[in-house]
Amino acid sequence: MRVPLSWIREYADIPLAMTAEEIGEALVRVGFEVEEIDHQGLEVTGPLVVGRIVKIEETTEFKKPIRWVELDCGEPETRFVICGASNFDVGDLVVVALPGASLPGGFAISQRETYGKVSNGMICSSRELGLSDDHSGIMVLPALCSRPGSDAHQLLEIHDVIFDIAINPDRGYALSVRGIAREASAAIGVTYSDPVASIKTDNFAKTGLGVVPKIHDGACVIHVRTLAEFDPKAQSPLWMRRRIEKCGMRSISLAVDITNYVMLELGQPLHAFDRQQITGTLQIRKAGKTTAFKTLDGQERTLSPEDLLVADDDRALALAGTMGGENSEVGPMTTSLAIEAARFDPISIAKNARRHKLSTEASRRFERGVDPSLAEYASARAASLLIEFGGAKHVDSQSDGEPKHSPIVDFDPDYAAKLTGADISVAQVREMLLLIGCDIDEKSDSLWRIDPPSWRNDLLLPADFVEEVARMVGYDAIPSILPHHPVSPGLTKFQIRLRILSQLLSDKGLVEVQTYPFVSESTIKLMGYTGDRANAFRIVNPMSEDAPLLRTHLIPGLIQSAAINLSRGARDFGLFEVGSIFRNTSKLPAIENPATDRRPSQKAIDQIYAGVPAQPIHVGGVLIGKALVDDWRGEGRDYDWNDAIEFAESILASCNANWTIKRSDFAPWHPGRCAELLVDGKVLAHAGELHPRVVAAFGLPERACAFVVNLSAIPDHGVLVAPVIGTMPIAVQDIALIVDEHVTNAEVIDALKSGAGAMLESVVLFDRYDRIGEGKISLAYTLSFRAPDRTLTGAEISEMREAAVEAARAKLGATLRSA
Repeated sequence: MRVPLSWIREYADIPLAMTAEEIGEALVRVGFEVEEIDHQGLEVTGPLVVGRIVKIEETTEFKKPIRWVELDCGEPETRFVICGASNFDVGDLVVVALPGASLPGGFAISQRETYGKVSNGMICSSRELGLSDDHSGIMVLPALCSRPGSDAHQLLEIHDVIFDIAINPDRGYALSVRGIAREASAAIGVTYSDPVASIKTDNFAKTGLGVVPKIHDGACVIHVRTLAEFDPKAQSPLWMRRRIEKCGMRSISLAVDITNYVMLELGQPLHAFDRQQITGTLQIRKAGKTTAFKTLDGQERTLSPEDLLVADDDRALALAGTMGGENSEVGPMTTSLAIEAARFDPISIAKNARRHKLSTEASRRFERGVDPSLAEYASARAASLLIEFGGAKHVDSQSDGEPKHSPIVDFDPDYAAKLTGADISVAQVREMLLLIGCDIDEKSDSLWRIDPPSWRNDLLLPADFVEEVARMVGYDAIPSILPHHPVSPGLTKFQIRLRILSQLLSDKGLVEVQTYPFVSESTIKLMGYTGDRANAFRIVNPMSEDAPLLRTHLIPGLIQSAAINLSRGARDFGLFEVGSIFRNTSKLPAIENPATDRRPSQKAIDQIYAGVPAQPIHVGGVLIGKALVDDWRGEGRDYDWNDAIEFAESILASCNANWTIKRSDFAPWHPGRCAELLVDGKVLAHAGELHPRVVAAFGLPERACAFVVNLSAIPDHGVLVAPVIGTMPIAVQDIALIVDEHVTNAEVIDALKSGAGAMLESVVLFDRYDRIGEGKISLAYTLSFRAPDRTLTGAEISEMREAAVEAARAKLGATLRSA
């Protein structure tokens, strides 16, 4: 929020000698983030005066109309200037920079000849003066605000300090000058004058029947003040326009400016309706069957039945607490007004704003919580200003509901020192709580009953009051003492496994990434996921509506990450990720949020965990481009599906798992180039080449590959026993077997091992020949034999070799290839 120091000083008795930087440091001490301190007007120097337009001579011989303007600047003689703007008329008051003045950007004003005329100064816009970004035309001043020759520096309050302050979500009261001034007063230790104290709510005579409000849902209190005989041509006073501009808003019309001004001043958003457009009562209700509504920005909104509306007996008039509607807008002919001030439900307003992607000044305040007592005072303040500056006449004031305040909290004053560890006395606790506006009923030395101020709806628990005390005392008063470190049990077996696997894949040349666990429905369909992998959890309040689901698989995020790296020039690489997946495969029990003032019971903890879905840990990877790049030593080679299978196997091997491999047809892999890896008969991994449809959709190179392993499902095989290192000579035998083409390599190896016996140390496939014909293929293997205690004889080796071939024949119909 942008707040001018001149406005803060109206309510906080800040010494003139105190610098803006010191004030900013004081606000930081009490927990606010001062993002910027803008010293306005430093670049505006020299003569700047009010001028009256005496005569306008327009020249059209150039590319754009040029005005030769005669000005009365309070001098003995009039002066002439050249101007390209056309939004002013004879008699208007404008701001004139005389020769010798300097404007923002080092723009020096001097007498000069242009367009064949001598221009003796310049008529200024708001942007040229550095007051706002408005450059739509010349800054035209209200008719009676000043006289020609007056000092415009003082009139426009050009020289001011603007604090740009970031307001935390729990500090909605600080989205106002009233709130910031209160905090500044407390931080500096000066007197604070509450602007609400000077507002009279009962100073309005009833002269007729006004609009009657009615709350059906979504608000606790509403006040409506009906005014008549309003002058729609009345202009906003210059001081009000300038304050609104300093706060980052623009002046629109008197009625709108007054509602914005009161909102900035007190923190209570208001809305002005055209009274003649309201039929019957003014209601706060849910949209229900109302399906469409056009807001002030001209957008046709499709309403949800849960949207909160302000409506009359016939139609919707405003999206409650967010934006008004075109059908009840205050226009240039409006003479009768209904000023509405309500305390809306913060959650309902937050849903309105997010559902319609419509964050406004009003919604930002309502969703943080507005002081329930303010509606009455803010509406009275706005009515008084409309009567004073718009000539309006009060007709009637009506209300419905009543303010609902935070409950009284039992508090032990010693709790502040105990919780913070700081030396905070009971007297300090009392002083700080009174300073922030609390009422204290001291029942005993250890029991205070604290009534939070109406503007602090966030003070609900004893810890909240301790935080306030610590904030006001100063966080630097809290000692920085680390708690005793408990004896660490070290990493769990699963954590050790994750670290080993990450290091393993990194050592193999892959790069670890972390992707967002969110996907879209279209991505799930594109991947071809079915069954459990298509049952995703929908996020209630997603970061992006384009990805509202939790991922059920790692591959989509990895593919998207690969596509991003390709777009940035990477060509040959491998990525991997270790992360959770989420599948909506079972109904979860409903749980209630436990109280936060004490530790929940074990039953409550068990219920919470029972309501959390399973989140198994997977590791996945994608392989793009070349596994070995071309260089001076020779040609490289592309990644292929065998590489993906090898990565999956290396992961299982590092977990000391025993696995088998089978062919698979599993999306999003290529149906003919995908393998599944089974441990104890359960599929725990898939690897292979990605489906061409997926590759094309994401712009990946052809033959891109991927693998995924379910780490959580890999059983713990206990302590790994290292194999015995043989010291005897090894005997090597090569064989080639002819088998049916559907027989897998794994099946042949299992058969050979079962027949060869315990002295078979290894079996390695070194060749495959597919041109045998008649549905047959040839697989060639190297068999390595070794005895633990002696050198094998030729007869023993031949016997084991023949036994292995016989086992393959018996189980798979294999025959020994002779040529």
